Amino acid sequence: MTEHHFYEPRNGHRTVPGLAHDPLNAIVAPRPIGWISTLSAEGVRNLAPYSFFSLYNYRPPIIGFTSTGWKDSVANVTATGEFVWNLATRDLAEAMNASAATVAADIDEFDLAGLAIAPSRIVAPPRVAASPAAFECRHTQTLRLASADGTTLDTWLVLGEVVGIHIAPHLIADGAYRTAAAHPILRGGGAADYFEIGEAARFAMRRPD
Repeated sequence: MTEHHFYEPRNGHRTVPGLAHDPLNAIVAPRPIGWISTLSAEGVRNLAPYSFFSLYNYRPPIIGFTSTGWKDSVANVTATGEFVWNLATRDLAEAMNASAATVAADIDEFDLAGLAIAPSRIVAPPRVAASPAAFECRHTQTLRLASADGTTLDTWLVLGEVVGIHIAPHLIADGAYRTAAAHPILRGGGAADYFEIGEAARFAMRRPD
């Protein structure tokens, strides 16, 4: 059996000799990006990427993103009950990164990142027009996370039911959505690591009956 490094997170990763950087988000990676658009109660547009994001249920479809701190996206969803997830792709990577800037709540990140908007069908927040896939969502729950000892954290999991799905036609072939055709990007570890999904990375494996 291979000998492993071991440490307890409460004592810090630096207890492992030579481990200068926290490896957690490099191990749980690459991760889908929750590129979330919202509107404030006053109608100000907001767009922000979250690297803690996933699909949590199939029927009805429920997705969620996690915010460290009560940020504008969480406040807007709480106030309006709606948000949109936009697929971040390789050609949108720089704009997605620009929308991550820490700015005042009255700053429109669509304008900041030079992104055109597209209207949603069911919810009020707009979509990123150039994104080839988007989910319109209605808020279902916000959960404040807690540690094992019951300490509440300033970390918020926002969940929403997908009530409308937009897909660019070129991503559908033989009746199926082609993941790699969109060239989605995913978040890795460290300050700057991202990964692009391409066809060369795909392999097929069916689960046992």
